[in-house]
Amino acid sequence: MTPELLIIISLLIGFLLDTLLGDPLWLPHPIRLFGRAIFFFTEKLNSGQHRKMKGAAMAVGLIASTFGVIWLLLLLVKPIEPLYIGLAGIGVFYGLANRSLISEAHKVIRVLETQGLEAGRQQLSFIVGRETRNLNGQQIRTAVLETLAENLSDGVIAPLFFYALGGVPAMMAYKMANTLDSMIGYKSEQFRQFGWFAARFDDVLNFIPARLTALLMVVLTLSPRGLAYVFRYGHRHSSPNAGYPEAALAGILNCRFGGPNVYHGISVEKPYIGKTTRHLTNKDFYKAYFLNFISCLVMIGIICVIRLI
Repeated sequence: MTPELLIIISLLIGFLLDTLLGDPLWLPHPIRLFGRAIFFFTEKLNSGQHRKMKGAAMAVGLIASTFGVIWLLLLLVKPIEPLYIGLAGIGVFYGLANRSLISEAHKVIRVLETQGLEAGRQQLSFIVGRETRNLNGQQIRTAVLETLAENLSDGVIAPLFFYALGGVPAMMAYKMANTLDSMIGYKSEQFRQFGWFAARFDDVLNFIPARLTALLMVVLTLSPRGLAYVFRYGHRHSSPNAGYPEAALAGILNCRFGGPNVYHGISVEKPYIGKTTRHLTNKDFYKAYFLNFISCLVMIGIICVIRLI
């Protein structure tokens, strides 16, 4: 079997597993292992002098180790094609977060509608970094849509992009980098120096995937307004990348994202993305859910076609 065919079959198996299973809590997940490793080394290194250097060394070491270990494992089993395909397929499954992203977002909306505002706030707190205890219903719905857009890039398109470049080792190395950013990439006093490299490196890794995500979204919906919003608002976000898929979705839905929020006790005035302040409905969410799934499917199709050619 050719290397290209091995890559395609593994990719399709991983996508199918993600679609069927998502991220069940009972299943061991490498991201939890990544998190424990990051926590362990952070506790040891994030003190005293030279925090920026120590944080950079930790990030580089963990990312390189992730790539190296998985690359070596797949190299050892490559002569046994069924085993290689199975392990690589599981790697893709762990690298993708499409089903879990859509499921968790839908859970927030369902809880908000059936159990009320306080329950909706609590459910939202599981998937966003902002404080949720004072959010109203419209703000909760806005946060869900922003999360769908941003994490379509971070949790779906970017992992697939790195899979296309370097297979499962590159995909999981990206996931380690993304986990580092989510754990220590904050501009708080505790992580301002230690997490500096992790945050900047994650920005670099997501530069192309974020813009590719926005492009996919507007092309798949044939939305001129979505494309216009990408150019008009994409660069206004505090993140160099998150604003592009958010701007695309705001244009597609003709709504407005951004505005003031509280993160870790600090009020942050985010610039608005879009200009139409309308009430968001279930139709908007289902459109966003479908767009996330079809964007993932198309990205996989593009990778398969490129490999076949």
